[in-house]
Amino acid sequence: MSFDDAYQALTDHDDDARWAYGTGFSDPLAGVPTALPEGVDGADLAAYCLMIGDDALILSHRLQQWVTRAPELEDEMAIANIALDLLGQARLLLTRAGEAEGAGRDEDELAYLREPGDFRNVLLTERVDADFGHLIARLLVFSTWRLALLDHLSASRDPVLAAIGAKGVKEVSYHRDYAAGWTVRLGDGTDLSHQRMQAAIDAVWPFLDELFETHDVDARLAGVAVDPASLRAEFDAVLAQVLSAATLEMPKAVEAATSKGRDGAHGEELNEILAELQGLARATPGGVW
Repeated sequence: MSFDDAYQALTDHDDDARWAYGTGFSDPLAGVPTALPEGVDGADLAAYCLMIGDDALILSHRLQQWVTRAPELEDEMAIANIALDLLGQARLLLTRAGEAEGAGRDEDELAYLREPGDFRNVLLTERVDADFGHLIARLLVFSTWRLALLDHLSASRDPVLAAIGAKGVKEVSYHRDYAAGWTVRLGDGTDLSHQRMQAAIDAVWPFLDELFETHDVDARLAGVAVDPASLRAEFDAVLAQVLSAATLEMPKAVEAATSKGRDGAHGEELNEILAELQGLARATPGGVW
């Protein structure tokens, strides 16, 4: 993306078509070739699509839990639309995962019938938010990271992933703008809001390292997947500018979370999410609604 600096990217509002994934009726992948790129292993491509698809699916569910709990009606609508954007991305990625693995599973089966250990989302997406400030801190970190990822993904050798990346950049740009705006508002607000926003940033920091670890699947899909390690410099530059504008401190070295969501190591928080997300589908096998 072409901006003079990272903060200009946060305040660019020339493009307003960044709202509510899937509100139109056109297929975002219409005309995109679906054949696997030459030399790409279907199992690896499926695993990668599950990784970044599960990120979107699980965080979408967490955001939906904030509808009716946000400070203002406008924020409830904004959070709901961000959740819809991520759900739309998850649907496309899980569908691509099913196509790539060739086992006949569709997006519904992958979302509703997998066990917790089969999910590949990063731990950041499943954690519970203690308050609105924690929600904003998590969304700022996630959207800054995911925007960089989707921007690079738009150059993928897989046409489907490239199309999903290009579509997602417009959506996640808004997510990052929203989170950055609230971070500055709370961080540079009252003494109490500053203190609580700093605590929220501190709390989310142990989950950062996992975002930038190169998984074996990433390494095997060079040119198709995005190496997350390559995103760290861009991420750090944006976060530094937002936190500076918010008069917040960049956390010092902290002990990173030890579980690895990419390898299916999750805790009770994911079990709680899946109990809600999958309950109806599991109670009515084969049901259609």
